[in-house]
Amino acid sequence: MLEIIQGMPDNVVAVSARGNVTGNDYDTILIPVIEGKLKTHEKIRLLYVLGPEYTGFTAGAMWDDAKIGLRHLAAYERVAVVTDVNWISGAVKFFAFMCPCQVRIFGNDSLAEAKVWISE
Repeated sequence: MLEIIQGMPDNVVAVSARGNVTGNDYDTILIPVIEGKLKTHEKIRLLYVLGPEYTGFTAGAMWDDAKIGLRHLAAYERVAVVTDVNWISGAVKFFAFMCPCQVRIFGNDSLAEAKVWISE
């Protein structure tokens, strides 16, 4: 399940993953928020938190993640991923070179630091 994190600057899409994230979560929560922000902002920032409650992605969620990332690749100004999941950190590091923006990975104990960095 994806939940929007409130209290962030208007140009920041902040989302927290809990349990198993599905394609439906992307279709009904994340994609509409990103596309809505892009109607009022040329560039946006993304904070994606995969905390201890996160258990995994379905294949549909992984596909939707790739699609939304590629569709709006030039629209991201900064991306912060907060996780202690090793394979996610590795995947973010692997794909970060394709992003024309700053990408940083933070551990779950550094969520406050990630919020500051994405908001600067």
